[in-house]
Amino acid sequence: MTDKSSTSITRRGLLGAFAATAVTAAPTFSSAAGILRGAGDIRRLRMYSARTGERIDMIYWVEGDYIKDAAKEIRYFMRDWRNNKQIGIDLRTIDIMAASHNLMDVNEPYMLLSGYRSPETNAMLRRRSSGVAKNSLHMKGQAADLRLASRSVNQMAHAASACHAGGVGRYSGSNFVHMDCGPVRNWGR
Repeated sequence: MTDKSSTSITRRGLLGAFAATAVTAAPTFSSAAGILRGAGDIRRLRMYSARTGERIDMIYWVEGDYIKDAAKEIRYFMRDWRNNKQIGIDLRTIDIMAASHNLMDVNEPYMLLSGYRSPETNAMLRRRSSGVAKNSLHMKGQAADLRLASRSVNQMAHAASACHAGGVGRYSGSNFVHMDCGPVRNWGR
């Protein structure tokens, strides 16, 4: 038997992170506007990709339900930009990213450095760097490497760790934080 609180995202951990913050923004996802009238709990994702020039700013969850079309847009946005391959993105990772963003109280969108990585891209990156895992959660759509100009790596990692919901890697030399929905763990400086 495993202890679920230490090996996977707990509902209590994520709800605690969201309860500690508030999202107050008009949705950019057009069909969510009607749903949001009088709504209480919403989750928002804001990112841009310097690699593709694309931006995403949307409500992806409303009062307990993920918005299917928003998940499709997230999947496309977080694709492997090197070969345009896509995979379903685990929305638990998106929840960690959104909760961390809220805890940092910033309006700046994340810069997405890496979302989904195809096996070919992951193998190429492994040949170039010893810091790339052979069985990376990026290849399962369960991880993202992120940067914020207004927050340090330590501030971002602290916010992600406060969610108690997945892996958090500090890459201070490259100025980014890895967030994933795998087992709760921390690494890097």
